[in-house]
Parts: sequence; structure tokens; C-alpha cells
Amino acid sequence: MTFSNETIFFICFSIFVGLVMAFDLGAFSKSTSHKVSFKEAGLWSAVWVALAIGFFFFLRQYGYLIHDISDASHLESVRLKYYDKLKLPTDFNAALQAFENSMAIDYLTGYLTEYSLSVDNIFVFILIFSSFGVHEKFYKKVLVWGILGSIVLRFIFIFIGAALIQEFEWILYVFGGFLVYTGLKIFFSKEEEEEKIEPAKHPVVKVASKIFNVYKRNVTDNFLIYHKRYKKWYITPLFLVMLVIAGTDVVFAVDSIPAIFSITKDPYIVFFSNVFAIMGLRSMFFFLSSIMGLFRYLPLGLGVLLTFIGAKMLLHHQMEGLGFTNTHSLIVIVGILATSILASILIPEKKEVKA
Repeated sequence: MTFSNETIFFICFSIFVGLVMAFDLGAFSKSTSHKVSFKEAGLWSAVWVALAIGFFFFLRQYGYLIHDISDASHLESVRLKYYDKLKLPTDFNAALQAFENSMAIDYLTGYLTEYSLSVDNIFVFILIFSSFGVHEKFYKKVLVWGILGSIVLRFIFIFIGAALIQEFEWILYVFGGFLVYTGLKIFFSKEEEEEKIEPAKHPVVKVASKIFNVYKRNVTDNFLIYHKRYKKWYITPLFLVMLVIAGTDVVFAVDSIPAIFSITKDPYIVFFSNVFAIMGLRSMFFFLSSIMGLFRYLPLGLGVLLTFIGAKMLLHHQMEGLGFTNTHSLIVIVGILATSILASILIPEKKEVKA
């Protein structure tokens, strides 16, 4: 059995991410369940960001390995398939360098988009843990395995989405309209009372309860337990929380995956940017959960971000005619995020005066 270079690269990438995730989870230490400190969360956030940036430079030098580009004809076939708007020089070496630079910029733009949109997940994860009464020392294990499950599901969605776009390009307009609607909805929505989750009524819990035997309480940090008396395997409430986390992230993918397809049609670049953003989400959760209140304008910034990306999808022919590239998109995205964060820091919050 022979594998394509794309498959081999994908397998090696998955093994690498799996090893880093194992270290992150603490698989090589005696205890995997503990309360994550602010320092530990900051360290792992820095690690994942550094790995993501390192992959950007890898793509600039060795991006050809992903599609196994060895000659001008193969480069042209990949360009027509995934980068049809990209204009390349006639010289092969110069064309390959330009192609790798474009691939790297697309990846970095997609990564920043996915990472910023992941902030919304943090609010929901906090609500899930609170509603299900999960102890803080179990947060790390549940998040890592829940996010791993969501990566598998995202992988399926990404390659299905890529196949649909290749076959039906008009789907990009559907994605664009949906993102504009979502962005405007976020931007103009008023603050409401905090939403509550009722565990017993959650759709994931109801479906899982019909499929599996559910134990009524947690047993340390186990996802599964074997009941000797009834000779049955049971899933614990902690396992249900993990399923809810994975399912919630997939719901968020409805926004984020169309957003990144506005940047690139290359499913491998979409997947790589998604993986680094989502794997960094676990550490970002612990790093930002205690200071999220400081960035009150960030949700508005995300609304503007989604609206911009959606408009870019709807008007991509016009924007291309104006010479608007993904490098410009990267600048706009960084500008939106930086503005919302700076506004949160510099503009003091108005406090209500009690009568």
C-alpha cells in the first residue's frame, strides 16, 4: 500500500500534535488531574503560539512538502485547484517561493481568525463547567479530550466543505451571507442575563443517556467505570461533560470554518490553522478565564471581524479587482482585534450609580 505525500505529511503532523498534547495533558507525569495555575496556563499558551508561528516559517521554507510539489506542472495543478487567484512568476523557483509565501500568509491569517473566534468558546466552557458542577482540578483533562474529539469532527467538516466548494463555488456566497448575519447580530445585540444550562435537558446528555449506561456520580477523574455487581461498563458525568465540550466546539465551527474558507480553499491549510488554534484553546481558557472581564469590547470586535470576513466572501471578485489580498486581510484582522483590546483597556467602564 502506498500513501500520497499529503497523507504522509498529515500523519506526521498528527503524531507531532499528539505528542505535544500528551505532554500538555501530563501523560508522562504521575498525576494528570490538578488545578491549572495562571503560570502554567501562560506557559502552555506561549508554547502553542510559538508552535503555530514556527509552523508559519516552516511553510515559507518547506510548504511544497504538503502537496509534494516537484515541478512546474504539479505546482500549476495545485494552484488551479486551491489557489486559482494567485499569479505566479514563470521561473519555477521564484514561483515556488511565491506559492509558499502565499500559503504561509493564508495559514497565519486563518490561524489568527480561528484563535480570535475561539474566545467565544471560553465563555461557554465556563458556563458548562459551572452548570455541571465540575471540580476545577478536572477542567484540564475534560478540555483536552473534549477538544481532541472536536478536532476529529472538524477534520470531517473541513474536507467535506472543501469538496463542496470545489464542486459548488456558489456555497461561498451562502457562507458569506451567514457570517455577515452572525457578525451583525453579535455587534447589535444587547447584553442579556447570563444563560443557564440545565444538564439533564442538554441534547448531548439526552442522546448519550439513551446510548450508554450512565453512572450517577463521578469516580475520581475516570470517564468509564466497570460495575462488578451488574457486570456493566458505565460512563461517568465527567464523560458527558467531555461530550458536551466537543459538541459545543463543533457548533462554534459553523462560524469559524466558513470564515477560514474565505481565506483559503486549501483544506490542509484550513485544518492546520484549526488544529493550532483549537489546541491552544485549552491553555487560553485557563489563562484568560480569570481576566475575561477586562476585554469587554472583544465580543464587539469579533462581531466586526465576522462581518468583514463575510463581506469579503460576498464581494471577493470586486475586492480582487481592487488588489485586495490575504496580506491586507491579515492587517485588517490584526487591526480589529488590537483596536477592541486597546479600547477595553483605555476606555473606563461606566459604573451605575446606586440611588
